[in-house]
Amino acid sequence: MARLKDKIAVITGSGSGMGEGIARLFAEEGARVVISDRDLNAAETVAASLTEQGFTAIARKADVSLETDCRALIDESVAQFGRIDVLVNTVGWSKRGTIEDTTVAEWDGIFAVNARASFICTQQAVKYMKAQGGGSIVNIGSVNAYIGEPKLMAYSAAKGALMTLTKNLASYLNQYRIRVNQLNVGWTLTPNEHRVKIVEEGKGENWLEEAVKTRPWGRLLVPRDVGMAALYFASDESELITGSVLDMEQYPVGAPPNW
Repeated sequence: MARLKDKIAVITGSGSGMGEGIARLFAEEGARVVISDRDLNAAETVAASLTEQGFTAIARKADVSLETDCRALIDESVAQFGRIDVLVNTVGWSKRGTIEDTTVAEWDGIFAVNARASFICTQQAVKYMKAQGGGSIVNIGSVNAYIGEPKLMAYSAAKGALMTLTKNLASYLNQYRIRVNQLNVGWTLTPNEHRVKIVEEGKGENWLEEAVKTRPWGRLLVPRDVGMAALYFASDESELITGSVLDMEQYPVGAPPNW
């Protein structure tokens, strides 16, 4: 039986990468999905693909660094489907920079996307979830939330803030049967990760061949891996679980990679 049958799921940043992987799996599991992205063409492409497969999906443009877009995304989704059962806050931005070369503008932009957007989208969704008697919110974090790479200073701090927000919200919202959980995702192969390795880090087209040699299972995570974990938190299978953070990496966070 489909685990998200007839549930309405809004997934931010689902025009590509992790968000797209989550949205596709949710649709396969019976959810009616709202594909949102700041690139409307990308969102429409994913929504059209799902529709062609017989699933229910709509596309919405949303730049979640903007409060107006966050609130409009939730309001328009509820106007379309009448409710919101699941919100997945997926959007992330990982601009490289250490304490020495990160600008205040970059810090503010990274926090706006990685922490503030989840706060606003969640705040708007809670109004509807509270009225309907419950819901599930899944935040996509990062294993960098614990310490993080020095070159990801602001990103790591923002994901750490998101992790604390997740637990704080879970503590408050359980009275309304609204669950809030988080996935701290490790190294994942997405189109953007491929771009970053080549354009920003100059690794070359064959970077993946070397990368997988460092992974115990001989591959990186892929969006569907993240989707499977998000599916668990979104579905009724985890109906008594809230405030949990699942680390998704091939070695325990804090342990040496080559133990």
